[in-house]
Amino acid sequence: MKDITKAFDLCGVDLVVTEVRSKNSEVIIRGQFQLSKFDYLSKEHQYFIEVFIKNQGNIKMIEKELGISYPTVKKTLDEVSTAMGYKVDQKSQELEEKRSEIIEQIRTGAISIEKAEELLKKLK
Repeated sequence: MKDITKAFDLCGVDLVVTEVRSKNSEVIIRGQFQLSKFDYLSKEHQYFIEVFIKNQGNIKMIEKELGISYPTVKKTLDEVSTAMGYKVDQKSQELEEKRSEIIEQIRTGAISIEKAEELLKKLK
């Protein structure tokens, strides 16, 4: 699908699929078929969405399956949302990223819970 994404970026209009072929037989279907927003995502973003849905949005399970941190899950989710044409509130996004960083620092033992509470109160 990466090639489709590049073509979409180059021409700036929605692409239309005009032929679908079966891999295992000679079946060919011709027509005009619209691609979904998901078809324009990179393979990496498609896989992320698959894992997200499989885990019913449970970020801890997504972290574990993909071997990534909470901030990376949130960042990737924002990237996918943006790629699909949805606006991400920049101020809310920055606030969420700061919260995520604090949570990650607690997990790694870099800061105490008391220090984290202090930092979180300052974010409001």
